[in-house]
Amino acid sequence: MSNILIIKHGSLGDIAQASGAIQDISENHKNNQIYLLTTKSYFDLFKKNPFIHDVILDKRLSKFNLIYLYSLMRKLKKLNFQKVYDLQNSTRTKFYKNILFPNINVNRWSSSETTLPSGKSKEEFDKIPVLDRFEHQLKFSGVLTNHTMKPNFSWARSNIDEIKSAYDLKNYIILFPFCSTHLVQKKWPHYNELIDLIKNKFQNQFKIVIAPGPSEINEAKQINAICVLDNGASLNISQLSSLISDSSFVIANDTGPAHMAAHLNAKGVTLFGQHTTATKVSIETVNFKAIQVSDLSKLSAGKVMEKILI
Repeated sequence: MSNILIIKHGSLGDIAQASGAIQDISENHKNNQIYLLTTKSYFDLFKKNPFIHDVILDKRLSKFNLIYLYSLMRKLKKLNFQKVYDLQNSTRTKFYKNILFPNINVNRWSSSETTLPSGKSKEEFDKIPVLDRFEHQLKFSGVLTNHTMKPNFSWARSNIDEIKSAYDLKNYIILFPFCSTHLVQKKWPHYNELIDLIKNKFQNQFKIVIAPGPSEINEAKQINAICVLDNGASLNISQLSSLISDSSFVIANDTGPAHMAAHLNAKGVTLFGQHTTATKVSIETVNFKAIQVSDLSKLSAGKVMEKILI
């Protein structure tokens, strides 16, 4: 039995997207043990993944921290990985390949760069949809891709019966009106108007809820919806996965929870401005669709309401 390493640091949406690729790698190495290298934010989450034998923590300290790099090198080399699948494909993971594994054969290190299509630069390759990139990388590496294009994030779910009971949640629509402070171009500003339209149309048929992250709890007070927390704290990723999966509909900015919803087979819609396209980030599914506009501030609540199908 040999050891296989997958590298996936984040972000949250990327974790959900990579679920199918991770499953395919595991199913193509059934006689091997699958390890995954990730960051603290996703360490406990990946412990739940049934396709991973064990999770290795990468603290992602400075590249000039030679003590840390030496420690990480010893830990990884001790496991004598037969093959490495770099699903992060970042400058940092390229650095790991060059520094920690300087002599590794390209057949043993699978990344977007080592598997580039003939005649394409990495810059050109990175412009194609995320899941298409994963599929090409794995197929080039000899992996059968039965799940890569249809990731299933349901492995992340946990039991939230107590939380749902505390808020009396049966039929509910969940909104994700937030975004990172440095990505304000992703933020649609008309959620309260949409909430009024939903309430007028459906009356008391659905509760309207939000589930803010730790840095979003104060901002959540500006949204006219039920704020779902766990004893005053933000839900963890597993709890949030279940809240999304059990919802009647999801409306979200282009953020991590939107990608979770897409790959939890939830019904919903995500809102895109000109920062990117729904095609490039591989977010649309049979149940989860996107509205793409040039200026999110000009997208009316009425137009979004037209897309809400219960």
